[in-house]
Amino acid sequence: MGETEQRPTAGSRLGAQENAGISTLEHGQKPPMTPPGKLISIKIQMLDDTQETFEVPQRAPGKVLHEAVCNHLNLVEGDYFGLEFPDHKKMMVWLDLLKPVMKQIRRPKHVVVKFVVKFFPPDHAQLQEELTRYLFALQVKQDLAQGRLVCNDTSTALLISHIVQSEIGDFDETIDREHLAKNKYIPQQEALEDKIMEFHRNHMGQTPAESDFQLLEIARRLEMYGIRLHPAKDREGTKINLAVANTGILVFQGHTKINAFNWAKVRKLSFKRKRFLIKLRPDVNSSFQDTLEFLMASRDFCKSFWKICVEHHAFFRLFEEPKPKPKPVLFSRGSSFRFSGRTQKQVLDYVKEGGHKKVQFERKHSKIHSIRSPTAQPSEQHTEVPKQSSSFAYGENNDAAVVQSCRQGKELKASAEDVGQHKSPSLKKSPKEGKKVDGAVVSTVEEEEETPKDRMQQNRPHSQQPSTGSLTGSPHLSELSINSQGGPSVANMSLSPNLSPDAKQSSPLISPLLNDPSCIRTDDEEEVKRKRFPTEKAYFIAKEVATTERTYLKDLEVITSWFQSAVSKEDCMPETLKNLIFSNFEPLHKFHTGFLKEIEQRLALWEGRSNAHVKGDHQRIGDVMLKNIQNMKQLTIHLWKHNEILMELENGIKNSRKLEIFCRDFELQKVCYLPLNTFLLRPLHRLMHYKQIMERLCKYYPPSHIDFRDSRAALAEISEMVAQLHGNMIKMENFQKLHELKKDLIGIDNLVIPEREFIRLGSLSKLSGKGLQQRMFFLFNDILLYTSRGLTASNQFKVHGHLPLYGMTIEESEEEWGVPHCLTLRGQHQSIIVAASTRAEMDKWTEDIQMAIDLAEKSSGPAPELLASSPPDNKSPDETSVDQESEDDLSASRTSLERQSPHRGNTTVHVCWHRNTSVSMIDFSIAVENQLSGNLLRKFKNSNGWQKLWVVFTNFCMFFYKSHQDNHPLASLPLLGYSLTIPSESENIHKDYVFKLHFKSHVYYFRAESEYTFERWMEVIRSATSSASRTRALSHKEPHTY
Repeated sequence: MGETEQRPTAGSRLGAQENAGISTLEHGQKPPMTPPGKLISIKIQMLDDTQETFEVPQRAPGKVLHEAVCNHLNLVEGDYFGLEFPDHKKMMVWLDLLKPVMKQIRRPKHVVVKFVVKFFPPDHAQLQEELTRYLFALQVKQDLAQGRLVCNDTSTALLISHIVQSEIGDFDETIDREHLAKNKYIPQQEALEDKIMEFHRNHMGQTPAESDFQLLEIARRLEMYGIRLHPAKDREGTKINLAVANTGILVFQGHTKINAFNWAKVRKLSFKRKRFLIKLRPDVNSSFQDTLEFLMASRDFCKSFWKICVEHHAFFRLFEEPKPKPKPVLFSRGSSFRFSGRTQKQVLDYVKEGGHKKVQFERKHSKIHSIRSPTAQPSEQHTEVPKQSSSFAYGENNDAAVVQSCRQGKELKASAEDVGQHKSPSLKKSPKEGKKVDGAVVSTVEEEEETPKDRMQQNRPHSQQPSTGSLTGSPHLSELSINSQGGPSVANMSLSPNLSPDAKQSSPLISPLLNDPSCIRTDDEEEVKRKRFPTEKAYFIAKEVATTERTYLKDLEVITSWFQSAVSKEDCMPETLKNLIFSNFEPLHKFHTGFLKEIEQRLALWEGRSNAHVKGDHQRIGDVMLKNIQNMKQLTIHLWKHNEILMELENGIKNSRKLEIFCRDFELQKVCYLPLNTFLLRPLHRLMHYKQIMERLCKYYPPSHIDFRDSRAALAEISEMVAQLHGNMIKMENFQKLHELKKDLIGIDNLVIPEREFIRLGSLSKLSGKGLQQRMFFLFNDILLYTSRGLTASNQFKVHGHLPLYGMTIEESEEEWGVPHCLTLRGQHQSIIVAASTRAEMDKWTEDIQMAIDLAEKSSGPAPELLASSPPDNKSPDETSVDQESEDDLSASRTSLERQSPHRGNTTVHVCWHRNTSVSMIDFSIAVENQLSGNLLRKFKNSNGWQKLWVVFTNFCMFFYKSHQDNHPLASLPLLGYSLTIPSESENIHKDYVFKLHFKSHVYYFRAESEYTFERWMEVIRSATSSASRTRALSHKEPHTY
């Protein structure tokens, strides 16, 4: 067989040495690693019209292909160039350097990618390499041929004369005519040939490098130099063309520039569907409107042009590459697109520092060889990038543009993460000095298309401080600029799809703290971690003890540190109450601090992270649990006091308005992510967790295991403690729930009375003369309340009426009223008709109401009067005056979360209202058992990147932290109403231990570290994603004492 023919590369064709690739990396850096995987071939058309084929891995980001082309050309200043290709709609688009190539070029065999100039500098003298200027000259030649560079005949002839000079050398009439006959530089060239030769005669002795320089000197003065027109219409429907240049946004009519908006004048750019919006800075001397609107052919055209604007602004106006956008945990708004690569200033700085070699290259049509040298540059005085930079934003069509600086949009794609790991040659940072710039740069865009923030550090503070609206229980966001140091993070916010604020408010999941690059974990890191750490189930059970103990200790600190500190500053609590609370909680905190330390030390030994590790001796947890549970028994006296603490605190709040306000304000603090009285129950809840953990450990161990005896003894000890405190826990849970519901209701005086037990709450539709209207129902063992969302600032529910259960009957009445899932509740004095959202919801309500009726029948008599300010609703469904304010109430229910309310906007009651579901006391009891903490990797539906988060699951809700060391969550996701499934093959997850949460169109994927943790997360989340029926819940609880 013959030898394979060696195809000339672009570098060899230009005369470069095959192994003389020039790297733009700093000394000591390594070239970017190429992602493994199947290779794909990409055809690249160079500026000299030749084609080269490059092979890159399928998963490789566009940056890898771009750098491969630059390396083949030995091109130092490759950042001025880009790769352009036709997408599936035949629209020419730029290759995104952060996205995988295969996700952009779907059919690489049928696509030819063009390597062309992307950024045209204001002065060609800023191009410091001869090869770069040569490629720019080829681009000018190409633009002339394609009719892009429109100019008069004289300029055209002069440009072509310099091209001819660089290709064939000095003027010779015969050679010139032959050359022009063979090479068509423009259509209808024959009419200009004499003028071309006349100009060519004047270029005697000019080298090709000098010809390139002169060519660019002429071209840069032309109005259409480097311009790509994008058809659009103005508000009047007049056809115009938009373009972007190094100076800003340009408006053309035909090929005539009629307007220009310099970057300094532009406050924000955005697009909304097909509308491209330019928001200008206020100018008393200008006749322009504040916001200019242009209509483009389609949303894709509009977005493509917007991206180009983002890149041009970043390249020419910034000193450094924009930082990667922080990822939101749950919700995303805006595009993940951002400029990637060095800015022009970084390119200039690098080349000036001489961090490259000079390599010979050969021009395709030239007889003269050149050596890379800056000598062809007439002067160095033009090599400085413009120092002035403007305050600028690309963003949403929203007047509060500065507020949008808090937005971060969707998370970065996986390719961006890959690029982040392997530093590209084009990512060299420039020196820090001279980095300041006037104003802020903000990036947002509507329709869930948000740009990256490309702001540099500020030279002066803003006169307008950015802030955002908050949800209930959440303080305002303060300024979160891209380079802010230690900026405040977002507080206790709930982020369900139905609980989110409107589009004008920022998402709390996009705090830079939450989305710091340090919390992103790659697949390779995960594999290393899995190989290094133990894999047996007992290890992960022990690890669950540690992760949940961390959360428990943080919950104790809410009382012993944060609450105590706040109390000490305010004279609002009696000394006796202070002593009662803190004298019983501080010993618990001290004990569990040591307990956690001991668990973590054992885990370190187990994992082999300690020199004292001896295989087998420390691969157990039963002995540590037994020792500490036995010591914990000495603290039982403090646990018995918790019932008294809870009752005394509630009595103090009832008797002191000052203490009530103090506790309410404390609940608004970031650290108090749950109701205050819930933290008082945490020590009793923790006993249940220990018992469950030891049950799982004993079930896993065979009797012969070295750790079985200690684990069995620890289980017996903790089961004894739980049994002793069982009755006390039941009473405290009910007492706490009644007081919690009291805060959510208005129009009621004596909700908390002895012997009253909470059973179920949820959303039902009540039939009245106005039709079905949403109401919130609260079922107790003696009475049924129905309420609507009030118009109060506190988002409380107003009681409309109540039905005593004594003597009540319940019957299905779908056929009678023609309403699905309909029930008629007939009391002694009134009847109401209600409808559930589903058959399952109706069955739960029927079962619980019937059980409550039976309990009421066994009691001594009717319930006492409840309503304080609103009379009971004793009217029939036929009377149209029922619930007169219902329409306003329903309107308020849709918008109240969009208002800034001081309290109680994301409690379980409000979640049930918005999700149109219900939850029972048994569900709450199950939730007490199903609490979990640990690290998870989170991914959105339309993204590739997995982000590492510390997640705490409690009270039907997932709370998200950057790490377990954080004092407060950055965001939360209530799970009532969500569905829990396993991703299907069509979703292309291709990872182990992934579960999927979805509600309507909202989809989130979470990835656990092992099979055990995956099953545990599935188990605890399943308990919250749907409300339990009483039968199922009781069967679920059978194995447990509590």
